[in-house]
Amino acid sequence: MRLNLHSHLEGRLRPATAAELAAEAGVPAPAGGWEKALQLGGPADLTVYLTKVAATYPFFRSPQHIARITCEAVEDAAADGTDYQELRFGPATHMHMGFPMDSVMAAACDGLTEGMRRTGIAAGLVIAALRHHEEAINVEVARAATRFAGRGVVGFDLAGDESRFNNLAQYEKAFAIARAAGLGLTCHAAEAAPGSAAREAVERFGVTRVGHGAHLAEDVDALTWVRDHGIVVECCPTSNWYTGAIRRRAEHPARYFRDQKLEIVLGDDNPMQTRSLLSNERHVLSQELGFSERDLEELDRVSVQAAFLEKSTREEFSSPLRRNRT
Repeated sequence: MRLNLHSHLEGRLRPATAAELAAEAGVPAPAGGWEKALQLGGPADLTVYLTKVAATYPFFRSPQHIARITCEAVEDAAADGTDYQELRFGPATHMHMGFPMDSVMAAACDGLTEGMRRTGIAAGLVIAALRHHEEAINVEVARAATRFAGRGVVGFDLAGDESRFNNLAQYEKAFAIARAAGLGLTCHAAEAAPGSAAREAVERFGVTRVGHGAHLAEDVDALTWVRDHGIVVECCPTSNWYTGAIRRRAEHPARYFRDQKLEIVLGDDNPMQTRSLLSNERHVLSQELGFSERDLEELDRVSVQAAFLEKSTREEFSSPLRRNRT
């Protein structure tokens, strides 16, 4: 049972799709081709990393393109062996005159539905407010997310450059709107900021999951608080290496989190930029971080419980895991 609980739609654009859409628009291919333009050459910092992700934004300018990219993201997840895929998506980045927020959201939901129809896997959209956007825009994003709850949208998130925008107070209203609508709540935190940022996100927003949380490993008090409050940390080892959150992938704190009984789940974050899909992230856990088969089974169990799933789907996913433990 493989669940991908931290992966960005903007980080899953196929280079072949980029090339095709660019050609249609009369945009010349960059030197070295689109694959090189979208991928990172190696570890850098969060700002450089996000700049590469932003290189995909021009391809999200029409409903047809967004629907296609979303559908292909689900297809690629299925081909990688994923059973459930949550796709994070920042719609405010892609709206423009004549293409309002709800149209952006509808296109992504249409693509998600088609991807599930083609592959048979389950998937959901986690709508992301962005740290560098004004409060009014993020409030609009939250309200749009509530309008599409039950139509493909399952959760709400805060993403963006934590190293530059770390005042969480300005996002409280957006999270309150999403929380009132019953959406699942998560937040990128303690990725570039100290471990205490994870606790602050929980206390301010009521999130049940924290994205990355790598710097919790450096703050035992914050880690203990997060663990004791049942908060789940979404680990993305290769991505954290590429953003500079850790020095080497083999030093990722997932192993330490496991030993401290902190519940974790797994994601591939922006796999086009890092060239590492979920299957490889599981390989990293087992081959570089010493996770046993039993550890991976526990990861799957936690993932099923932490995912933003409908009750019936959660029960469907839980049944084989219970059989494996008997």
